[in-house]
Amino acid sequence: MSLRWKIAALAAATACLVVAAVGVLVHVWTAQDIRSRAEAQASNTLYSAMDTYRRTGTLAEGAELDPAALPAELRHPADDDRHTAYDGRVDGNLGPSVWAAQRVGDPDSPVLAVQVNMSPELYGLHRLDVIMAVASLVTLAAATPLAVYGAGLLARRLRRVSETAGRISAGDLDARTGPTKGGDEVADIAATVDLMADSLAQRLRTERQFTADVAHELRTPVGGLLAAADLLPPGETEDLLRARVRDLRGLVEDLLEISRLDAGAEQAVRAHVPLDSVVSEAVARTGLDTEVAVIDAAHADTATTAPTVETDPRRLERIVSNLVVNAHRHGGTPVRVTVEGRTVVVRDHGPGFPPELLRDGPSRFRTGATERGSGHGLGLTIAQGQARLLGAELRLDNAPEGGAVATLHLPD
Repeated sequence: MSLRWKIAALAAATACLVVAAVGVLVHVWTAQDIRSRAEAQASNTLYSAMDTYRRTGTLAEGAELDPAALPAELRHPADDDRHTAYDGRVDGNLGPSVWAAQRVGDPDSPVLAVQVNMSPELYGLHRLDVIMAVASLVTLAAATPLAVYGAGLLARRLRRVSETAGRISAGDLDARTGPTKGGDEVADIAATVDLMADSLAQRLRTERQFTADVAHELRTPVGGLLAAADLLPPGETEDLLRARVRDLRGLVEDLLEISRLDAGAEQAVRAHVPLDSVVSEAVARTGLDTEVAVIDAAHADTATTAPTVETDPRRLERIVSNLVVNAHRHGGTPVRVTVEGRTVVVRDHGPGFPPELLRDGPSRFRTGATERGSGHGLGLTIAQGQARLLGAELRLDNAPEGGAVATLHLPD
C-alpha cells in the first residue's frame, strides 16, 4: 500500500474514532438527561398528587395506590419521603419509565405512586442516534476524498524527492528537486537532498579536475622519459625501463581519456560497420588467446554474419579490447567473445567480479578483490564511459557456474 492510501486510511480511521466517541458521549449524556428530567417530572407529579389526596382524599389523574406494576424497591419505603426508581420493562404501549412513590401516612398505609413514561423521549434519542450516524457517514464520505487528495499532494512531493535521489544515485549529478512549497519537513528533506547533490557534484568535479591536471602534467615528463629510454644502450636494463615507461605512458593516456569522457569533450564519429569484423579486429589487436564466435539469434550455435551497426568503430574497438584485456588480466582462461545480434558478450572463467563492483559499478583506481590481480582499475571505467557515449548498455555479471560476464548491447 502506498503512502498516499496509508495516510488516507489513517485519516479515515481517526475520523471514525472521533465520530464514534462523540456519538457515544452524546448518546450517554442525552440518555442521562432524559432520565433525570423524567425523575424530576415524576417527583413533581407525585408531590402534587399527594397534596390533592391529603386535602380531598381523591386521586389525581395518573396517581395510583399500591399499583401492581410498582417496582419492588418502592413497595415498602423505609420512611415517608418521595423515592424514584427506573423501570426498564416494556408493557404494551408503555416503554421504559420512571416511578415515584411515597407512603400516604403511617407505616401500614398504602403507597401513592405515579409513573412517567419515557418512550417519547427515548424515541427522540433513537432519532438523534440515527441522525448523528447518517451525518457522520456523510461527513466521512466527504472527508475521505479530501484526505486522499491531501495525502496525494504529500506523496507526490515525497516521490519527487525520491526520484531526484534516484537520479543522483544513477549518476545524474545535475538532478535537483528545486524549491518546494509548504515550508514543512518535506521541503526540508528536498533542500537537504539538493544540498547533498551540490556537495557531491563539487567533490566529483574537484576529483575529475585533479585527475585531468595530473594527467596533463605527467604527459610531458613521461614523454621525455620514453625518449631518454630510447638513448640507452641495448640490454636487459633498457628493456625493463622501456617497458615500465610504456606502462606509465599508458596510465597517463587512460587518465586523459577518462578526463575527456568526464568533461563531455568526446564526440562519437558514427559509421555503418559490420559488428563481427570490428569485434574480431579488436580482439586480434590485443594479441591475447581469445575465442570469437558469431551466433545467429534465430539458430543458436550456428555461425553466421553479424548485422551492420551504426556506431563509432574506434570506440567500439576500445570497449571490446578493454573487456578482453580485463578478462585475461583479472579473470581466467578460456576467454570467449560471443557476438549475437547487436550484443557482444565477453566471458572468462576466473573468480568473477567482486560484489562491490557489481553493486557500485566500475571505479577508477580500484580493481576489486585481491584475487583478480593487480592494475590501476581504469579499463572497465573507460569501457563504461565509452559505452555511455555510444548510447550502449554495458552490464557486468557473474555466471552461475563461475566467471565474469560483461555484456555490451548496442542500440538499434
